Amino acid sequence: MTDTTADLIHGNASAVPAGVAIGALNNGFALASAKDFRNDIEVLNYALALEYLEAEFYRQGNKANLVKGKEKEYLMQIGADEASHVATLTATIQKLGGTPIGAPAVDFGGAFDSRKSYLTTAHIFENKGVGAYLGAAGFVKDKMILQAAAGIFGVEARHAAVVGNLLGLKAEGGVYMSAFEKGASKSSTLAAVAPFLVDPDKVVAAITH
Repeated sequence: MTDTTADLIHGNASAVPAGVAIGALNNGFALASAKDFRNDIEVLNYALALEYLEAEFYRQGNKANLVKGKEKEYLMQIGADEASHVATLTATIQKLGGTPIGAPAVDFGGAFDSRKSYLTTAHIFENKGVGAYLGAAGFVKDKMILQAAAGIFGVEARHAAVVGNLLGLKAEGGVYMSAFEKGASKSSTLAAVAPFLVDPDKVVAAITH
């Protein structure tokens, strides 16, 4: 195992820089196309863009004090997980000789107007992350990086289930989506984030070859 893949698997990375993240809507899911990613660095930057989304979303949401007790404890931990993913992906891209995408400015709109809107948006975002990781998995060339990405995929799915449970959703189609997860295409994800970006063209250009 190389030092780079070991760092990605075990989460050995520096502190997460301050910043904001991209937003995503719960659009339809489809598998990524073969032209979406030229190499592992592009896949990792795509994942990093989504992790910026989640880390910044929870940073803002938890700061808004919309939840308390066990709910707050869970969401604080989920936010910490997402921040760890940002740091690890950033360090891995750098060690592979790539340039990590920067954290773009976003506006999450009314996501923090209430407890329900916060949890509902969190549930959508977590499931979008699950679909994006699955949709890109087939294009990772380094199998150790694929293994690590699968580990993050699993954590994202558990996050989605936790939030679905807090919302009191039904089991299948709520706490979890179905008997089989579905991959989200790169194009549908990028189209979904555009309404939340201060400068969507700049962000799309940064993660599109």
